[in-house]
Amino acid sequence: MFSNMFFLKGFSIILRLFFGIPCLLVLVIYKWRRRHLSIDDKIEEFLQSHDLAPIRYSFKEVKKMTKNFKDKLGEGGYGSVFKGKLCSGHHVAIKLLCTSKGKGQDFINEVASIGRIHHANVTKLIGFCVEGSKQALVYDFMSNGSLDKIIFSKEKNNTLDWKKLFDIVLGVARGIDYFHQGCDMQILHFDIKPHNILLDENFNPKVSDFGLAKLYSANESIVSLTTARGTIGYIAPELIYKNLGGISYKADVYSFGMLVMEMVGRRKNFNAFVDHTSQKYFPSWIYDQLDQGEDIELEDVSNDEKVLIRKMIITAFWCIQLLPSDRPSMNKVLKMLESNVELLEMPLKPFHQLPLETSMEVHSCKNSNDEESRSLDVVTITSFNVV
Repeated sequence: MFSNMFFLKGFSIILRLFFGIPCLLVLVIYKWRRRHLSIDDKIEEFLQSHDLAPIRYSFKEVKKMTKNFKDKLGEGGYGSVFKGKLCSGHHVAIKLLCTSKGKGQDFINEVASIGRIHHANVTKLIGFCVEGSKQALVYDFMSNGSLDKIIFSKEKNNTLDWKKLFDIVLGVARGIDYFHQGCDMQILHFDIKPHNILLDENFNPKVSDFGLAKLYSANESIVSLTTARGTIGYIAPELIYKNLGGISYKADVYSFGMLVMEMVGRRKNFNAFVDHTSQKYFPSWIYDQLDQGEDIELEDVSNDEKVLIRKMIITAFWCIQLLPSDRPSMNKVLKMLESNVELLEMPLKPFHQLPLETSMEVHSCKNSNDEESRSLDVVTITSFNVV
């Protein structure tokens, strides 16, 4: 009797496993397909509702352009970038998006923003591909790579002279000013940094990577944003501390200022491994140098170059002011850069020191540049001293 009961109980477990596991697999597959179909539907709905200039390519065409993704240029939180060639012989860079994050939103952000921009200092979107879960963006190829490779290079033969660096600053400022004020919609980038500035064969700069960009109506001075977004080290403080002021185009102005500081220092703004503690945070150190009337310590710099460098520094200090209301617009930034240096006034010192400890959770894929650059769900800054 006992053995029969044991047999029936065991048989019942086997039956449950036999029918349960396939049912579970069916449920998992159904949910996976439903998720991907909803992403596809969202993207297709967007594409149908917009009259887009960029060309739509099939994934087969994308594979052919890249010779089956042979030449990898780099990777980041967005996915991977490969070098390719169109039938015309024109070289392109193809960004294969990481679809495990963002639910297709990065793709929509990029196409919606950059697809409507035509400017010499903004990277050109030639085409795109959406095929099932595969999403790709096709851009003009920039032969000199990204700005960070130049300004953070340890090799002297890989650096640019100050006149060319100043021209890059001007070009980036013009690009940002254009998508702030020159389009029918106001586009806020939210991720201006050296890695996202590409350089063509003549080192002309192109603002790239609009994966975090948001579109707003041209007359909105303060915009709504549910989560902070950007890269630590360039992200504007009001995106984290809501009491500093509303979010606006001034967030991009702040990031631009931090980028310019790194171009002047040819180093990361915060470097814990410098010889002197006072030089750990470059903006603070360079402000003290200028405030005390000391010369900027740079090798082999002519007087004309010193004028350009001083313009870059003073303009950058205005851009990284703590309160958004104290920062200039990009249009004003351009006027400052193009004006006589004697007319530029030093602003108040923006920060006493950089936030020392940062802990965060970031939605991203693997980023080979060790930079976190997605929507920040949790950002905790444990030390933030302000003058």
